[in-house]
Amino acid sequence: MRSSGAGAVIFTYEFAIVEWLWDQEAIRVNMPGGNERVLAGSHDEVVALLSEFGGQGWDVATCAAAGNWLLWTLRRQL
Repeated sequence: MRSSGAGAVIFTYEFAIVEWLWDQEAIRVNMPGGNERVLAGSHDEVVALLSEFGGQGWDVATCAAAGNWLLWTLRRQL
C-alpha cells in the first residue's frame, strides 16, 4: 500500500495463476518470479490448493472457464 500525491491510498498486488484441465486431472500453478508447478489432481486437490493459497493471503481476482478448462487469477496485497 502506498499513498498517491493527492493523498489517496493505492494498493499494490502480486498475481499468480492456477489452471485446471479437469478431464485430464492436470493442474498448473504459475507464481510470481516465474516459478511453475505442474500437479495431478481432481476437484478435491483443486479445493485444497485454493484453500492453501487463501491461508497465505491470496484471493481469487478472476475466474474463466471453457469446456474442460478453468483458470483462476489469484492476487495478494503487498
